[in-house]
Amino acid sequence: MGDAEKTTRVLIVDDSAFMRKVLEEIILSDPRMEVAGHAKDGREALTLAASLQPDVITMDINMPRMDGLEATQHIMAQNPRPIVIVSSESRQGAASTLRALELGAIDFVTKPSSGIDLDMKKVGEELIRKLKMAAKVRVVRTATRADAGGTPVQRLLPHSPREAGGLGQHFPLVMIAASTGGPTTLMRLMPRFPKDFPAAIVLIQHMPATFTSQLTLQLGEVSSLRVKEAEVNEPLCPGTFYVCPGSHHLRISPTGRLKLDDGPRISGYRPCADVAFESAAAYSGANVVGVVLTGMGGDGARGAQAIKAARGRVLAQDEATSVIFGMPAEAIRLGAVDFVLGIDEMYPAIEKYVESAARLMQPVGSR
Repeated sequence: MGDAEKTTRVLIVDDSAFMRKVLEEIILSDPRMEVAGHAKDGREALTLAASLQPDVITMDINMPRMDGLEATQHIMAQNPRPIVIVSSESRQGAASTLRALELGAIDFVTKPSSGIDLDMKKVGEELIRKLKMAAKVRVVRTATRADAGGTPVQRLLPHSPREAGGLGQHFPLVMIAASTGGPTTLMRLMPRFPKDFPAAIVLIQHMPATFTSQLTLQLGEVSSLRVKEAEVNEPLCPGTFYVCPGSHHLRISPTGRLKLDDGPRISGYRPCADVAFESAAAYSGANVVGVVLTGMGGDGARGAQAIKAARGRVLAQDEATSVIFGMPAEAIRLGAVDFVLGIDEMYPAIEKYVESAARLMQPVGSR
């Protein structure tokens, strides 16, 4: 039997008998999925994860005896299994979910806030898709690679500033796209940026607005940069890391201001990295570096093409350090990527380009 036909075995972990039943019905609605077992708390989850060896685990957070965070930590340390968090979309739920992702969970789906039976059916398709994807991930304790062998960063030189777009712009711009695995990767990348980093940075991360708000707070805790959620019509400033709200698309205007709109999904995404990257290319030209990090799907690839066409640079995370190699792989496939790098090589490459570009751009005033 080939991988495409292999049945995905799921361990359901939730203290609510009703929720376990709802999750089971969703899982069994797909003929290529089966429920390997049920656990009503974290302690049972540890025992069953070891004995049943499921392909993937759905994990609740708030449970008696041992909660989902502690269970995730133990499972990833003792008997690593792909874990998908089934989370509340409240602020507290978002904080716990992001912590679970740091501990090694692959992804999450949000519990409905009301009308639980009806709403869970709505998220059923998302849950099945993410469980199948997570089941294929080769879980590892760490993603560090001492022998990371990317393209030498000394070759990362900017083009002449005469070729740059963005009238009135006098600092470089870094655009980052991320999806599945992004929060954990960003928590590792963010401490590298110094407070006086001479570029503005914009993040497009696929997740709901409550989660991007919480992600902003958590990134700010580990970063020397000013980290904030993007606001309508605010100007880009160097040394600032802007997080696009999960409820909106983000574009950069010709005058360097952030434009947000809550219009429909674009190519299935909101926020959509492609539209943000394309607007950045039009604004900043050769002085923008696009970074495509781990994630499922192909968002960011078309935008990376626009940055490359504007003579900017594009970096993509390598397969070895990506949780999901979908987004970087698609950008590479389209020929839009200049350098493929491990996550530990990513900041030195960004820094090299940004500092070279900043020296070549004519300074105006002082920061």
